[in-house]
Amino acid sequence: MSVLPLEVEEFLTWMTVERGRSRNTLSSYRRDLGAYCDHLASDSEGVLTVTTALIEQYVAARRAGGRAPSSSARELAAIRMLHRFLLEERYRPNDPTADLEGVRVPAGLPKPLSEDEVVRLIESAAGGDPVSRRDRAVMELLYATGMRVSELCGISLGDLDIGERVARVLGKGSKERVVPFGGACAAAITDWLGPLGRPRLEPHHWARRGDAEALFLGTRGGRLGRQHVWAILQAYGTTVGIADRLSPHVLRHSCATHLLDHGADLRIVQEMLGHASISTTQVYTKVSQERLLDVYRQSHPRARRT
Repeated sequence: MSVLPLEVEEFLTWMTVERGRSRNTLSSYRRDLGAYCDHLASDSEGVLTVTTALIEQYVAARRAGGRAPSSSARELAAIRMLHRFLLEERYRPNDPTADLEGVRVPAGLPKPLSEDEVVRLIESAAGGDPVSRRDRAVMELLYATGMRVSELCGISLGDLDIGERVARVLGKGSKERVVPFGGACAAAITDWLGPLGRPRLEPHHWARRGDAEALFLGTRGGRLGRQHVWAILQAYGTTVGIADRLSPHVLRHSCATHLLDHGADLRIVQEMLGHASISTTQVYTKVSQERLLDVYRQSHPRARRT
């Protein structure tokens, strides 16, 4: 990717400062807009002169190249926001994306693990070494709270109150929320923080400021990263035979679905997961209904009668 135009860099700065977008979101915007600007440059065009027809052609070409609908929708959203910014800041007199049709994304339902699968997954981290203690605490906390993997990696020791069993989480848009966790999670975290856990992974000298306060540490003593969490889940998922269906987000789905299965209020689940809109949380009610129907059809003695 070549150097982005000054106007695009200004847009990304605005998204950071004024809109409070996270580092991960900004990285996605930069990648999507970089590909967009490179394509325009290859046609001797730029963001200040591109037309609606050219943007439509670009989106169609990306789809034809095998881009998933969700990726195309995200890319188009970044392009729309850029051109709205350029119009509002008077870089150009019009918005070429104003009349563009959006990219339709097929509605898909999350596929949660069963409660038994979650138990087998967590209990597979049964070792007494520091890494096993950490991994069990990581999986317990992901499932107990439904937090995002980026939120888990950002938690510091001061964000936890084990006595009250709550954690302070910094979510999307730098929005802070407090999430509860249960006894099993509290026990796993306490075990990890004990003398046979986290202290064994602490380095003699901290490489980066802030690592000393991190709840979860890697084997080299730095703050645990997202890729490390993915690797942890894949390793234990392979052990119990569910690696192909497992990710940090699947544990988030599982937490929400199981809460609703057991009668939790939808608004409470929305608050716990940090969803800005209740409609985002409502997808889990569909999951629960689908699970109910599946269990009924398989279990009721007269369900299969024609």
